[in-house]
Amino acid sequence: MPNRSILIVTTSHDRIGSTGKPTGVWLEELATPYYAFRDAGAEVTIASIKGGKVPVDPSSLGGELPQSVQRFLADPEAQRAVAVTPAIDAVDVASYDAVFLPGGHGTVWDLPGSAALATGLSAAYAAGKVVSAVCHGPAGLVAVTDPSGAPLVQGKRVAGFTDSEEVAAGLDKTVPFLLESRLKQLGGRYEKGADFQPFAVADGRLVTGQNPASSALVARLVLEALG
Repeated sequence: MPNRSILIVTTSHDRIGSTGKPTGVWLEELATPYYAFRDAGAEVTIASIKGGKVPVDPSSLGGELPQSVQRFLADPEAQRAVAVTPAIDAVDVASYDAVFLPGGHGTVWDLPGSAALATGLSAAYAAGKVVSAVCHGPAGLVAVTDPSGAPLVQGKRVAGFTDSEEVAAGLDKTVPFLLESRLKQLGGRYEKGADFQPFAVADGRLVTGQNPASSALVARLVLEALG
């Protein structure tokens, strides 16, 4: 996929509510698509809401790490890319062929309130670009509109972290909103698979996935949408 450009936009939020517990991006959801896109020949840029170093949820660094995460941690270029990112308000989002939002609990605090992200994604979609997200990443879609001014997800097939997965994570009373419920409230045709199992959907140029295990599926659907 030479000459294709993909923008990945991560959270800059590093704490779960008032608990003080650290969070950030879930690294598998960044690393797996990052390499899927790079290995397909696309140019990948990583930006974040505030700019600077991307916070990584320490829970995503525990246990047996996915191969993509191991590769990312050992990759000097990837490590430089997340050490100093441009802020989203300094990026021309619509100039990229596709935009991807990885999850991690930080996203539900800072992505929905970013006017620059919402404006950029709205412009990108209106310009015929692919807009995609996985797990909690679709939190970045809640303020995005289509060219008619309606919510981007309205009437479209969409996936994201389920309410029952949030209950299982023990954070359903802590997050500012439940993503499944919010996507439905916005008119999204919400779909899901079994909890914590791979599930992703594409509705034209809108691609979304349910959880960390869905990262590879979302990346594949993004590449298919790009042709």
